[in-house]
Amino acid sequence: MMSEPLVLGFDTSAAHCAAALLCADRVVAQHAEDMGRGQAERLFPLLEELLAEGGVTWRDLTALGVGTGPGNFTGIRISVAAARGLALSLGLPAVGVSALEAAAFGLPEPVTAVVDARRERAYVQRFPDGAPGLVALADFAPETAITGPGAALLSARTLPQPVPIAEAIARIAAQRFATETRPPAPLYIRPADAAPARDLPPVILDEA
Repeated sequence: MMSEPLVLGFDTSAAHCAAALLCADRVVAQHAEDMGRGQAERLFPLLEELLAEGGVTWRDLTALGVGTGPGNFTGIRISVAAARGLALSLGLPAVGVSALEAAAFGLPEPVTAVVDARRERAYVQRFPDGAPGLVALADFAPETAITGPGAALLSARTLPQPVPIAEAIARIAAQRFATETRPPAPLYIRPADAAPARDLPPVILDEA
């Protein structure tokens, strides 16, 4: 077992399955696979591969970091549910990190992180003091440099994201796990595209 904090960070909030294993400041292993679907089936095998590559087991972990979105609703639920389940079963702290925080990690502030929300919209957050929001691309004129996986949508001074998303999640979690008390929760900024069914529930007939 490693004596230094060992943090596993992972994310499925976009069209990828990404994970990174961090020991103190050193990246032990990390992988990212592009995929539009199948994250639920791929996530745990990917995490097992990272642990094996690092020569550690689940019980060696100090903390977990998980991407909470905004992004793909199903993907967010997959990773957040996995983190909460692992935290409960292993007795570990789990830290939720937004995709916007991860995009801005390691960059000089002020900076505005941008994540593609599709349909000519983007999720944005200005760091260090802004709140996450949803904007129409045509109406958005950032006053600061921008970064993140949606930055290319905008005509502005763009800074490359210096740290891959899973590594950024792990590094932020490493900074927070000692004081984090809330379980990770999805960051939903807009309603899901798939609306719940509005049919009335079936009538239960009395057999008497």
